Amino acid sequence: MDVLLSVQDLKVYFRGDETVAKALDGVSYDVGRGETVCLVGESGCGKTVSALAILGLIPQPPGEIAGGRVLFNGKDLLHLGEEELQRIRGKRIAMVFQEPMTSLNPVFTVGDQIKEAILVHEKVDEAELHHRSVQLLKDVGIPSPEERTRDYPHQLSGGQRQRVMIAMGLACNPDVLIADEPTTALDVTIQKQILGLFEKLQSKGGLSLLYITHDLNVVANIADRIYVMYSGIIAEQGERKHILEQARHPYTMGLLASLPHRGKRGKTLFSIPGTVPDPAHKPKGCPFHPRCEYAVDTCRKEFPEMCDYGEGHLSRCPVLYARKSA
Repeated sequence: MDVLLSVQDLKVYFRGDETVAKALDGVSYDVGRGETVCLVGESGCGKTVSALAILGLIPQPPGEIAGGRVLFNGKDLLHLGEEELQRIRGKRIAMVFQEPMTSLNPVFTVGDQIKEAILVHEKVDEAELHHRSVQLLKDVGIPSPEERTRDYPHQLSGGQRQRVMIAMGLACNPDVLIADEPTTALDVTIQKQILGLFEKLQSKGGLSLLYITHDLNVVANIADRIYVMYSGIIAEQGERKHILEQARHPYTMGLLASLPHRGKRGKTLFSIPGTVPDPAHKPKGCPFHPRCEYAVDTCRKEFPEMCDYGEGHLSRCPVLYARKSA
C-alpha cells in the first residue's frame, strides 16, 4: 500500500488546573493513496481530536501534542511552522467539519466562502471563481446552485449547509479529505449522492478519504479499512471484511450487535452497558474492562497490547486471542 498519511503513536492531552485529560493516548493509523479509511467509535473516543491534530488545529493551551508523529508524504506535520501548514491545509489536506452552523461565517454568502477557500491557495479570476463555486454546489446536490451562491448560511437548511461544507472541502482538489460525520444531517438519498461523489473523485483523481463516523451502515458501504477507537486508543483495526464479519474485540462486537436489523424487529436492541470513561480519570489496565463481559483480573491491571490475527487484522484483547489460540 502506498501510504500517504501516517499517524504514529499520537498523544494529545488537555491540561486543567488539577487534571490531565488524555484525549489521544498513543493512536496510530495509516491512510493509503486513493483509499477510504474509517475511524469509528462512540462520541468522546478521540476521533475528531485526531483529525484536528493532523491539521494543527488543537488549541495550545489547554491542548498539548504530548508525543507521536503525523507524516504526510514523509514530512512530519507536527514540526511545521504555521505558514507552511497553511499551504497544506485546504489544498493538500482538507477537512469537512461536523457542525456547519459553527463553521460557516454568518455574514458572508456561501459563494464567497467557497471562493475564499480557493483564493487562499490559487490565483483565479472572478469568472473562473464563480464558475467553480457554482459547479461545486451542483456536484454536492444543491438545487439552483447559481442562486444559492448568493444565499447566507441561515437561509439554507441544515443539510444544505452541510453540503456547502463538503463543497468547500473539495474546492482545491485535495489529496486527503478528512470528513467528520459529513452526512449526519442529510437524508438517505442525499447521503447516497455525497458518498457517490466521494467514490467518483477517488476513482478519477486518487482522493484519499479519512471518514469519521459512528454510522456502521455507512462504513459497511464505503470502507477499505476500519479503525475502531475507544477512549483515546485504537481497539481494533483491519480490512472491512475482518471488522464487520470477524470482529475480535468486545467493543467492536458490541457496536455491531447494537445495529438494528430486520431479524431483530420487535426485540430490544442490544446496548453496551456503562459509558466511555472520563479521559482525565481512565481506569487502570484496559480502558474497556468496566464494560466488558470477558474481562479477567489481568484486564484490570495491565494495558493490553495488539494481538495479530494476520492480514493486518489487529485487536487489543488478549483474552479473546487466547481463546482462539487454545
